Amino acid sequence: MTRITSLAQYHSEYKKSVENPELFWSDIAQEFVWKKKWDKVLEWNFKGPDVKWFLNGKFNITENCLDAHLPKHADRIAYIWEGNDPKEANIRLTYKELYEEVCCFANVLKKYGVVKGDRVCIYMPMVPQAVIAMLACARIGAVHSVVFAGFSAASLSGRIQDSDCKIVVTSDGAYRGMKDIPIKAVVDEALEVCPGVSSVIVFERTKSKVTMIPGRDTWWHEEMKTADKHCPPEVMDSEDPLFILYTSGSTGKPKGVVHSCGGYMVFTRYSFENVFQYEPKDLFWCTADVGWVTGHSYIVYGPLLAGASSLIFEGVPTWPDAGRFWQIVDKHKVNILYTAPTAIRALQASGLEYVKPYKLDSLRILGSVGEPINEEAWSWYNVNIGKGRCPIVDTWWQTETGGIMISPLAGITPTKPGFATFPLPGIQPMLVDEKGKEILGNGVSGNLCIRFPWPSIIRTTYGDHERCRLAYFATYDNLYFTGDGCRRDEDGYYRITGRVDDVINVSGHRIGTAEVENAINMHADVVESAVVGYPHDIKGQGIYAYVISTNDKKDHELLRKEILAEVMKIIGPIAKPDKIQVVKGLPKTRSGKIMRRILRKVAEGDVSNLGDTSTLLDPLVVEEIKSGRL
Repeated sequence: MTRITSLAQYHSEYKKSVENPELFWSDIAQEFVWKKKWDKVLEWNFKGPDVKWFLNGKFNITENCLDAHLPKHADRIAYIWEGNDPKEANIRLTYKELYEEVCCFANVLKKYGVVKGDRVCIYMPMVPQAVIAMLACARIGAVHSVVFAGFSAASLSGRIQDSDCKIVVTSDGAYRGMKDIPIKAVVDEALEVCPGVSSVIVFERTKSKVTMIPGRDTWWHEEMKTADKHCPPEVMDSEDPLFILYTSGSTGKPKGVVHSCGGYMVFTRYSFENVFQYEPKDLFWCTADVGWVTGHSYIVYGPLLAGASSLIFEGVPTWPDAGRFWQIVDKHKVNILYTAPTAIRALQASGLEYVKPYKLDSLRILGSVGEPINEEAWSWYNVNIGKGRCPIVDTWWQTETGGIMISPLAGITPTKPGFATFPLPGIQPMLVDEKGKEILGNGVSGNLCIRFPWPSIIRTTYGDHERCRLAYFATYDNLYFTGDGCRRDEDGYYRITGRVDDVINVSGHRIGTAEVENAINMHADVVESAVVGYPHDIKGQGIYAYVISTNDKKDHELLRKEILAEVMKIIGPIAKPDKIQVVKGLPKTRSGKIMRRILRKVAEGDVSNLGDTSTLLDPLVVEEIKSGRL
């Protein structure tokens, strides 16, 4: 695929993509294998919404992920798997081996009655079989719904019921750090209220004792023994659904975001190759879980479409110690590392003694994903991991966008800490005020919207198209509303300031929580913070900050005074927190996302109903925060 190699070329390509989007994306789509080319590149309106790309194009995404690479690169490594325990042997899968495993499992699914359009739930740890299951679904036209294997039985059953899944693919258990997690037991509990599930296929990971229900449950390895290594790909339409992925909102049940085959395929490969400037000899490591969109787009589809070699990691960054990431980088000679600010901050807090034993000289590009990265973490990552020579791509995108939307192109776009910089070609962002009027020029802030569709845009929310319209297209006329606040600086660089519901209106001034957190985190004794708004008699909203300190012996009152001085210095008096609560931990999901709705409720004094806390990494943190409320 044609790759951008200079800033001048970026600007030229961006201009083309805006002036004639259909020609731009058509040229890129030509580079894929199609059984039948499309009749029309694009039909769209944001009223419905109704967006269709590459209309009547016929193909199968797995042919582009696997078959297309076999003539020349059958023996190229597709995946290196690194287990939770560093002593466990690695698994290496070539493209030929991956192709055969996918075909085998696709035939297993067909044996159990799965046909095109059926939904299959995948609830697995980070093992290669999770990826194989996803691709096997795509091979036969089934729609996969991957659920992160850390969600509770109630969360799992809700997702299975909502998408009416026919089969669940899971494992006996999972290893995560020192924990042995009973995955199958969670599935069994979930399926007590899911009568539509006819079969459960269980991969043996931990060899833990599980209950196998006759007539419903079967072992992965037993089924694979007799499965055929060849499975013809189902011919799919460009707009057929590829997968459903659930996102949790602050209210209501999770939304099943639906992505279609054609546009998603084109955009994920294009964004992967350009943002990361991937070279054929690189080893790419995205540390995400396939239960999240980052794993879908940049562990599975994007890299495989590009014929890339990737690393899959089962464990956690701090076990058996906080040097695990760096040990893996050196061991496998990782060239591109794509991880989350949460992980970076945790490793930063652990100290440089866990970094110093490792060379990290194979690294050439670093990436950040999941939330705006604060300047201190960016600088630590840059200096101590990248050694000042690895460009950092601070990527902004969403489950609903399917792929990276705003990001530096590695080594091409000049970077600034905390800024996602420029939109990718084909992405047309704009800032609007609360009434939807466009805010022009630079040095401005507003709500981030996209004015024109891109190929991997959300198509619907499963079973409830009206919810999709209301969530993303009804706020502002003829615009996709991201839900994020954003600043465009004097150079035209974009900086995401946090969710709009995480923007605090203090005395008429809109203050992004990420901006305040970034300032607080600059204090030497602060490892992490979370900021929310709460009702204030005078200001309308006050700022409530939860702060984790690295210095247990420090007087809290002194720390608060120093933090206020830091915030005043970096942002100004208007952004000073009204309340600063020192805490031992923050309520986070197992994927590292801070549950801000809980923090808002505590700050507001509404602690009687904090909602579902079963998905938290450590629910006891909530009790500590409640008891220490100011």
